[in-house]
Order: sequence, then C-alpha cells, then structure tokens
Amino acid sequence: MIVITTPTGTIGKQVLAQVLAAREKVRVIVRDASKLPADVRARVEVVEGSHGDAAVVNQAFRGADAVFWLVPADRKAASVLDAYVGFARPAIEAFRTHGVKRVVGISALGRGFPKDAGHVTATLSMDDQIAAAGVNYRAVCNPSFMDNLLRQVASIKTRGVISAPTPADLKAPICATRDIATVSAQLLLDSTWTGNSSVEVLGPEDLSYNEMAAVISEVIERPVRYQRTPDDEFKANLMAYGQSEAMAQALLNMYRAKNEGLDNLVPRTSENTTPTTFRQWCEEVLKPAFQG
Repeated sequence: MIVITTPTGTIGKQVLAQVLAAREKVRVIVRDASKLPADVRARVEVVEGSHGDAAVVNQAFRGADAVFWLVPADRKAASVLDAYVGFARPAIEAFRTHGVKRVVGISALGRGFPKDAGHVTATLSMDDQIAAAGVNYRAVCNPSFMDNLLRQVASIKTRGVISAPTPADLKAPICATRDIATVSAQLLLDSTWTGNSSVEVLGPEDLSYNEMAAVISEVIERPVRYQRTPDDEFKANLMAYGQSEAMAQALLNMYRAKNEGLDNLVPRTSENTTPTTFRQWCEEVLKPAFQG
C-alpha cells in the first residue's frame, strides 16, 4: 500500500497518476474528496482530512508500505517552523507507530548553507526529524520550480513582465514539477532502497531570469521582460495577499539565500540532471495557460 498526500496538488496529482499507472494499491489523504476526479476516486482508498492531523494520519498510515510526503503551503502560520516541523510532527509519530517502511518527501536544495534560508531551513529541519524517526527516507531536493511562473500569467498578459526579488543575471538551476513527480514516483515504486539520503533534481540547465524572459518571449511570440522586485515591496505584496508577517519574511529570507548561491551548492551530474528544458515547459505548459 502506497499513501499519497496532496493528491490534488501540482506535484501530488502527477505522482498519483504515475503510481496508479503502475497498478499499485493506493490510499490518498485529501481534505475534500470531491476534488478528486471520479475515475481516480474509483481506484484509490480515500482518507478525508488534513495530513497534519494525528487521527487522519494514524488512519491513513495503518498497513502502509510507503508514503509520499509533501507539506502544503500555510500562508498564515505563526512561524515557518510551525508550518513545516509542527505540521509534520503527528505524521512522524505515525510513521513510527505503524512501521511505515519508506517515506519519500518533497524537500529543497540548500543543505550546508550557513544562514537562515526561511522555508528551506524549516524544510531541512523537518527532513532531519523524519530521518530520526527510524524510517527509511528519501528527501527529493529541488531548486525553484518552473511551474511557479504560472502565477505570473496575468502579469505576462497585461504588462509583459515577470518579476522576483532576484538579480536579473543570476544563473541557477530550475526544474519542472513533472520531473520531480517522476523521481518521486520511481522511489515510491522501488522497494529495495534503505537508509536516509537526498535525491537532487536540478533540471537540465542553469538559467537567469533575463534568459527565462527571452525564452518566454520567443515561445508566446510576445515581448516579455524581467523586472526585479525590491525586497520590501516583495514582502509587502505577500502580506497584502494574506501571508502572515512571519511567513512573508521567511519567503524573503529564502530568496535572499538563493541570491547568495543556495541553489548552486550541489554540483550538476548526469544523475541529478532531469530532462524537461525550460523551453519545452514553456511550450507545453506556460503557452497553453497564457492562451487560455
């Protein structure tokens, strides 16, 4: 039995599709079962509720061989540690209680970075606590997602602009969520691995925001430029859209750490270089969203 959290989320639904294609028995934890497509509901066991709730995870992890673990965004958390470590605490105890053999978690690059990196620091702390629970654990560690640019489709349409609190010419790895899902599904379906380690997903190339804007312009056949957002404006915008001050500051701290090279700490190898190029992702994902 494989348990999948966030089965309607960007990564979780792609993991679910691949695990179902392998004809494995699957149980999902979902807040609202009606959001699952009818054909999916017919093929999985459903436990409704939050996977931050002890009663829910104890029900879901009973008899589980493997768990796909992803912490959902919590914009209003009192602290970033509450959002990750606090949320995961009931599940970590349930891993022990029910003897879950393997856990595959969505994590971040940045192990060894010497400063507070907000969401990344909290995520890595959560990884450490899961590993300490005695479960075999693989942390799938990622840089920024290509798919995050989907949040800027409206800005691309109305202003021809993408933005972030990042230097325009800073090159860093960037990956597609489809590749993260593939790596995660392969680990879930492989019952031979043991111990605790990280699996990095770097995407196929390092790109700057200026370079990404140029590719987007070519793919959608419309001029798009990159505009850096000042740090104070970035944080104020997050809070205006409902983020708590603590979570907005944590996200800004993460970007500042990335600007200082956090995502560039891991050397690129054939094993951590995944296939989806930024141009391919723009053609297959961003362009349809822009045209829709």
